[in-house]
Amino acid sequence: MSRQPIVSLETVTKSYGGINALESVSFELYPGEIHALVGENGAGKSTLCKLIAGVVAPSDGVLRINGEVVKFQAPKDASRHGISMVYQETSLVPQLSVAQNMMLGQERTFNSVRKVRNAARQVLQRLNFKVDPSQLAGSLSTAKRQMVEIARAVLNQARVIILDEPTAALTPEETEHLFDLMKSLQAKGVAMIFISHALEEALNHSDRITVLRNGRLMATGPATDFDRGGLIRHMIGEELNEQSMVPATGRAALSALPVLRVESIRMGSMVNNMSFSIFPGQITGIAGLIGSGRSEVAKVIMGHTKRNFGGGRIWLEGREVRYSLPAQAVADGIAYVSEDRKLDGFFESLSVSDNIGLGWLAKFGRRRWFAPLRKMRQLSREWEQRLSIRSIGADQSVLYLSGGNQQKVVIAKSLVQEPKLVIFDEPTRGVDVGAIAEIRQIVRKFAESGAGVILISSYLPEILDLSDRILVAKSGTIVAEFARGDATAEKILHAAIH
Repeated sequence: MSRQPIVSLETVTKSYGGINALESVSFELYPGEIHALVGENGAGKSTLCKLIAGVVAPSDGVLRINGEVVKFQAPKDASRHGISMVYQETSLVPQLSVAQNMMLGQERTFNSVRKVRNAARQVLQRLNFKVDPSQLAGSLSTAKRQMVEIARAVLNQARVIILDEPTAALTPEETEHLFDLMKSLQAKGVAMIFISHALEEALNHSDRITVLRNGRLMATGPATDFDRGGLIRHMIGEELNEQSMVPATGRAALSALPVLRVESIRMGSMVNNMSFSIFPGQITGIAGLIGSGRSEVAKVIMGHTKRNFGGGRIWLEGREVRYSLPAQAVADGIAYVSEDRKLDGFFESLSVSDNIGLGWLAKFGRRRWFAPLRKMRQLSREWEQRLSIRSIGADQSVLYLSGGNQQKVVIAKSLVQEPKLVIFDEPTRGVDVGAIAEIRQIVRKFAESGAGVILISSYLPEILDLSDRILVAKSGTIVAEFARGDATAEKILHAAIH
């Protein structure tokens, strides 16, 4: 490892409105190093990375690249120094193809459609990412959008690659392949920073780990110097209370009448004669690989995909329904917490209070034409407290919250509607270890109140911990069902793959 860091931050501070997102933080990254950055949501991880990537400028302190003091004004300045960042929430242009997105900024090098597609295809194939370079980016799943972002960084031949929660939307197989790729890039001298809430990833796949808490540096050193318990102590200042992580015991349904029943639902090639029932007072987990139809059937239920609806029937509390708009499902008492909070979850230009308040108003549809501000504010404050949403105040824009607090706003925006059924699609993706326990407890309490819950998650321990019943999706249909006591990770994976 080189004695001179390729990137160094010296006592850097970044302030927003008098609040320090980073406070006198020093950080070093060396050529050929994989450096994990961990901490709770709001700890300053993304801010530190955005400083290096030229997205924001420090309020105080020095940034050096290869020993030279630099002052980036924009991401393009960082790019000229060989720095590329892959964001947790993708930045692809939906109206452009995968290949066009990958080539943005390199139009002079790849000046024909054929060259663009060929170059993109070669990189995608080398990474073993099964993505069509001619497909529009807006039609890609969350996982595939993430793949394209990573491929673009590799194509740019960056010497420093920053990955913000790179595995959050990937399957276990895709995650393993990504870390193999990172090792191969490391062997070529590429330095990498990756933010992860999966502490095992940091421990198993990094050379060094830096821990931040409340904008301050808590610890940094070789990965071999840390264990999971030590990381958690540095992150939250105490041992994690495991009481709220106790697995579900398999609650019986409160009624034999399902709150939701779907029969032979079809949608294009993604959902193929899928049938299942959801019962009140139970959490029904839907496991399966990305592309198995899990998220797609949720969107069919909510009326997101009316144009592609191929047939089937849906009953809500015994009444047959078919929604052409999500607003109709919301008015009927169904809420959906999207897997992509930035695209579908909130209005980023509005405040925390307004987002939660608009969620409450949505359940009335057109029956309420005015907004009772006092009631909205009251409900917003209640849900901010219940979900421990950390913000400067209720009027702070959601755009400037950490990823985990944004996710809590999305959940509050749905639960404030007092729905009879909630579909949680990857509810803890990109959320820190402390908030994961809080969100899981919220999901449990919601089911205990008598409502129905659908939990869609790529993280099998979460499915096993929370679910009373577990369905396994494969190729657009349900191929297996397990009672809580009978389910194991091995059984679920076998059903999902074979």
